[in-house]
Amino acid sequence: MSDSKNMFSLAGKKAIVVGGAGDLGRSMVAALGEAGAQVVIIARGEKGERYAAALEERGFDIGSVAADISERAQVDRSFDSAVERLGGSVDILVNAAGLQRRHRCEEFPMDDWAMVLEVNLTALWRYCQLAGRRMIPRGSGKIINIASMLSFFGGYTVPAYAASKGGVAQLTKALANEWAARGLNVNAIAPGYMDTKMNENIVNDPGRNAEILERIPARRWGRGEDLKGVVVFLAGPGSDYINGAIIPVDGGYLGR
Repeated sequence: MSDSKNMFSLAGKKAIVVGGAGDLGRSMVAALGEAGAQVVIIARGEKGERYAAALEERGFDIGSVAADISERAQVDRSFDSAVERLGGSVDILVNAAGLQRRHRCEEFPMDDWAMVLEVNLTALWRYCQLAGRRMIPRGSGKIINIASMLSFFGGYTVPAYAASKGGVAQLTKALANEWAARGLNVNAIAPGYMDTKMNENIVNDPGRNAEILERIPARRWGRGEDLKGVVVFLAGPGSDYINGAIIPVDGGYLGR
């Protein structure tokens, strides 16, 4: 364990952030870079490249790899490319990619079900497995998955998303059970109701918005910046004895 002044330093660490160009991923990439880590973003299209370039202008060591993680071959290829960009090793993996589809349960299309599970759970599992294979021989590593409030309850018209995020929570615990004694820390962050593009329909619905804010003790929606502290904590030495935890960052929502 490092002394307290170094518990939140990531100097010299190498990180991969899957979905690092998304609304929440961007803040976590910035946080890791600000704490001293070298980071590679895996993102679809050119978004990752543009965001990495913006952070590099601020003096951070940020790279990017483009991939469509709904395709399994691209998951493997993107991981290998990211590790190569990091000089052949990885200390930190953050799985922040995700998508959502909304339909009534009785009408939910199988294609949408398959896509949500593929991106939110299967790709996440594969990135964890690939990172674990690199980290276990070294006896150290931090894996941080992004769960959800729907890891705890079922939601409405989002059965695939709820199933995938329930799976993320249970997978995080399963990996921790096997890998904690081998030096790895596997934990998850469960963001609360966040003001992101994924939730813009709810944010813009006066009735639903008021209902949600009434339950949040903090009386506001979350922002990407609210995840910066916890991701640095879980990525650094201050969390060395935390494993299999699902940490809510929800303004107190689950406590009501």
